[in-house]
Amino acid sequence: MNDENENIVLEKYENEFLYKKSKTNLNIEFNRIAFIFFIFLAISIIYSIQLLHLGSLKVENKTKPLITKKNFRADIVDRNGNYLVKSVSSIDIGISPIEVIDKKKLLINLKWIFPNKDFKEVKKKLDKNKFFKFEKNISSVNYEKIMSLGDKAIRSEEKLTRLYPQQNLFSHIIGQIDDDNNGISGIEKSFDKELKMTKDLLRLTVDTDIQFLIREELLRFKEIFRAKGSAAILMNVNNGAIISMVSLPDFNLNERKTITDVDYINRVTKGVYEFGSVFKTFTLAAGFDENLIEPNTEYLNLKKQIECNGFSIREYSEKTPTNLTVEEILIRSGNIGSVRIGQKIGEEKFKSFLKKIGVQGKINFDIQEVGEPTPIKWGKCKLATVSYGHGITTTLLQIAKGYSIVTNGGYDINPTLIQKKITQKHSQKRILNIGVSNKVNKILRKIVTNKEGTAELANVKGYEVGGKTGTAQISKNGRYTRDKINTFAAVFPSKKPKYTLIVMLDEPKTNSDYIYHYRDNAQPTKGTPFNTAGWTSVEVAGKIIEKIGPILATKYIEN
Repeated sequence: MNDENENIVLEKYENEFLYKKSKTNLNIEFNRIAFIFFIFLAISIIYSIQLLHLGSLKVENKTKPLITKKNFRADIVDRNGNYLVKSVSSIDIGISPIEVIDKKKLLINLKWIFPNKDFKEVKKKLDKNKFFKFEKNISSVNYEKIMSLGDKAIRSEEKLTRLYPQQNLFSHIIGQIDDDNNGISGIEKSFDKELKMTKDLLRLTVDTDIQFLIREELLRFKEIFRAKGSAAILMNVNNGAIISMVSLPDFNLNERKTITDVDYINRVTKGVYEFGSVFKTFTLAAGFDENLIEPNTEYLNLKKQIECNGFSIREYSEKTPTNLTVEEILIRSGNIGSVRIGQKIGEEKFKSFLKKIGVQGKINFDIQEVGEPTPIKWGKCKLATVSYGHGITTTLLQIAKGYSIVTNGGYDINPTLIQKKITQKHSQKRILNIGVSNKVNKILRKIVTNKEGTAELANVKGYEVGGKTGTAQISKNGRYTRDKINTFAAVFPSKKPKYTLIVMLDEPKTNSDYIYHYRDNAQPTKGTPFNTAGWTSVEVAGKIIEKIGPILATKYIEN
């Protein structure tokens, strides 16, 4: 009985339990369904919000395209912070012909916005059904007009483009970029990676004001002397900082073109020339460095002409005395005297000296457009001709380096366009003996001040200019022609030089109408008497120093 009752009770509770379990299961299932519904609802809401956001971004992209990192290039400034290169935002417009609904209507609308564009070519491109660039670097006004058409076939791309505010002024230094934003010449090429990786300004050593003044004088005298081209470099002799570097002809960087004509080369860095008697300064410096000669060392019974393997070496002027000191040989630019000094130095020592001061071998520089002197086969005759600057080539940049070293106390320097590479003073690495520069500088000054010298026209009051002229015949197809390279290598102030200015005229001509005004207030002289550096390049250098001297004296007095 008890067992029966117990079973009934258990059964009752068991049924109750099953009922409660069933009820609980239903609640759980319901809760699960509700939770899943809630999740789906939440996802739907989030998705809807994202769709709305993406939709707004799509509209925003049509009106204000995004700039990508790929387009970025850092700006470039001169030593005073003036912009030489500036990255600015620009917009290109393209058209996808297969998406055009009404080509005729589209052409009419585009003609209204761009009335001066050649639409015959545009129509041809539309008919080809291939995407094409319609217009580059459009104005904000035209951008708004073209986007207001609401045509889905029109694509816009915002990018950073390079603006060159100085136009032609630094074309050979700055260089160019291609359509893919890669540097292809000049600083743009050499510092391509750096310009893309940092937002920091790239500061150069050049001075915009001085560059402008030098270029203006070169342009003026290029016309006066009808030169094929011209060039100049102004450099701090103590640290190698290039303050100005001009080569003509130049080109407007904002109108980028592929320059293939050899006339457009950088005549300072890339052009390789014979510079003639400019080299005589190096001959004397080498002799001083080896303690073989002194300024007052006499050379007696100098011949008017000597022969070497059938080649005649003669003095430029029959009036050149046969007895000269070392100092007088350079002042009068004597060829035979220079040969005698070169012979005393010897082939190996002279060759080593030229390499040491950087005028032979390829120079390491900040831009890649650098020429390399033509290799020469040394011998007794080659030693003789090299001693007075014949039969040896180099670049204007290397001449500037050589003159800096032989006049700055004999310290090694490396020419540079990059501000962060320089210090206030030279490296303190002396490569020439003490006293060499002092001897050279005194003689260079006398070349400008003495009547026997060849550079009287550069005697600008207040600047103590010293320097050496060089008139060299141009070799074409293995033969020397009547065409010339006229050069003047100046240093100033000569007592303690701060700057070297090298001026070169490529194939100048005489000018019968040009008026020369001598520095000693003598009567003006009309007409160029001779096509030599003393009457061409020296005149140009003198006018340049007159213009830039006050700026150098005030801006860079600390140097």
